[in-house]
Amino acid sequence: MIQAVLFDLDGTLLDTSDDLGAALNHVLTANKMPTVGKQVYSSAISNGVAAMLQIGFGESLKHYDTKVLRQGVLDYYLENLSVHSQCFAQIGELLAALLEKEIQVGIMTNKPEFLTLPLLKQIPELAKIETVVCGDTLAVAKPHPEPLLLVASKLGVSPEQCIYVGDAERDIIAAKSAKMISAAAMWGFIPSEAEAKSWYADLYLTNPLDTLSHI
Repeated sequence: MIQAVLFDLDGTLLDTSDDLGAALNHVLTANKMPTVGKQVYSSAISNGVAAMLQIGFGESLKHYDTKVLRQGVLDYYLENLSVHSQCFAQIGELLAALLEKEIQVGIMTNKPEFLTLPLLKQIPELAKIETVVCGDTLAVAKPHPEPLLLVASKLGVSPEQCIYVGDAERDIIAAKSAKMISAAAMWGFIPSEAEAKSWYADLYLTNPLDTLSHI
């Protein structure tokens, strides 16, 4: 019996693409490089800043100090965390339904704590979620299962009683390794439906409310 639903953050609960894309484009502009559109940067967001820089700078990236570029993206993003970011449609409704069913909720994101916690405070639907484990909470992050197991421990539930919902292959790997039910958020920043199917998640959710049919 499911006792908790755990979520990834970017691309699962929150559409952060435009704020992260703005940070990338700020750095591109500062380095006299052409900016990129949402259809370009969205596919890279779940893989972190390094992937965003690669897709933005392309072959030119080898001529730059990537540490400096990465810091530029993070500095701009920290100052503009929630200009455009908002929950995906039905997320608020899903969280309310889980609360009504007395199903616990937690977040496990590879996003670092210094970005995650201030962002959550700025999103009304997510601000009251207390159990949050970030990419730098432990010495390991997804696809390692340990951060997911920590969330389950904090909630006082066994891993087998949890569904973990995410939009990247590392989410599915981590969930399976933690003995949780893995669920692919098909509304999120998935690279393509075909690639997502190759992850062999236990569940493929077409929209957030689909989660409720598995509880």
